[in-house]
Amino acid sequence: MPVSTAEFKPGLTIELDGQVYQIVTSEHYKPGKGQAVVRTKLRDVRTGNVYDKTFRSGEKVETAHVQRKKMQFLYADGEIYHFMDNNTYDQVELSEAQVGDQAVWLREGEDVDVTMFQDEVLGVEAAHTIIRKVERTDPGVRGDTATGGTKPAVVEGGATVQVPLFVNEGEMIKIDTRTGNYLQRA
Repeated sequence: MPVSTAEFKPGLTIELDGQVYQIVTSEHYKPGKGQAVVRTKLRDVRTGNVYDKTFRSGEKVETAHVQRKKMQFLYADGEIYHFMDNNTYDQVELSEAQVGDQAVWLREGEDVDVTMFQDEVLGVEAAHTIIRKVERTDPGVRGDTATGGTKPAVVEGGATVQVPLFVNEGEMIKIDTRTGNYLQRA
């Protein structure tokens, strides 16, 4: 189904030249002379690469019907990640490349969204906010604000997150997986 550039919004998936892209940002721009254009940042859902693309205002592009299935992450076996469909209990094996940088946010037993296009697995998305235990971090030194009041902390799964100085090892924190930023104590 074609969609006009006026309807572009972040998260919309479109198909261009046989490739599937997700719109990251879109901005309408009207130069002093000439026709208005829409500047976009598109993320290739297969590779994760982000591209800049400019469309003429009012141009129509084909939407891509991407399916998102809730699946449970079971376990990782070397470079293979095992997931189970919550409805049919079918198991799916995905490679490290298909899981990508989302691997650090996966924890056994948690649900994730598996993105599919025409029965081809495009990728995995962890929940937007997750709670993880801080495994390693340096103790915060009182008065040390030269670094903006944050310090690195390694959480379950191996991800490194910048946290405030008052966060200590063993505490549970809430993290935004889209940005990798600390949100609050849990």
